[in-house]
Amino acid sequence: MSNRYKIIVAYDGTFYYGWQMQTKLPTIAGTLQKSFQAIFHAPISLLGASRTDAGVHALGQVATFCADMQVTPASMLKAWSNSLPPDIVIRSLDLVSPDFNPHRDVLYKTYWYHFFVSRPHAFTQRYGLFFRLPLDLDKLQECLQIFVGTHDFRSFCTGDEMEDDTIRTVDSITLSYQEQYDAYRIEVRGPRFLRHMIRRMVGAALDVAARKMVSSDYLRQVLEEKNPRQNLINAAPQGLLLHEIIYKKG
Repeated sequence: MSNRYKIIVAYDGTFYYGWQMQTKLPTIAGTLQKSFQAIFHAPISLLGASRTDAGVHALGQVATFCADMQVTPASMLKAWSNSLPPDIVIRSLDLVSPDFNPHRDVLYKTYWYHFFVSRPHAFTQRYGLFFRLPLDLDKLQECLQIFVGTHDFRSFCTGDEMEDDTIRTVDSITLSYQEQYDAYRIEVRGPRFLRHMIRRMVGAALDVAARKMVSSDYLRQVLEEKNPRQNLINAAPQGLLLHEIIYKKG
């Protein structure tokens, strides 16, 4: 009988073309699946809670798979982990109920976006955006709060979701300074997001906050226009990190 397993995965996305399996390019799911088959001689298909894009990182990606294995989760985790490259780490592996789906019953997801306002350290530069323009941090905070609440985020998606529901709820957005990294962290929390939505929100807020002659009202106008072809910047992927996913208790 096949069992369902849940894993929580951390990864540095720098050298991967996103989470989703691709035939000819290295991805996080593809690497995990290939290493599992090499160790256990059994194919698996991972279902990830969030399809992170190329260059995006994670501390708390959640994924499930089914396998008919006569091995304990602890032994499976140890053997699997030993076969993975150092930039992918399985933080936990557990048996879950057959009906558990990582897309359902999400209470909230938390993403972090890091950026630097001065040249970053060599060991942190791949995990944040170096924003070179003079930045009004108070104005940035004001811009970010425009996105909190339930809105139609059509102006902040890829443009490919024209026929889909683009209404989403952002529970909170906070801005803080991380002294140990000499970086600023934008934390975005909500139950679900459109593709590129967080990077487009962050990029637009940084763009407006750096322009002296443009007020935050312009950003509100862009949101209300529901036009994904708007020309505010899209923040670079290396600054984005999926921090955690919290599920409703059943």
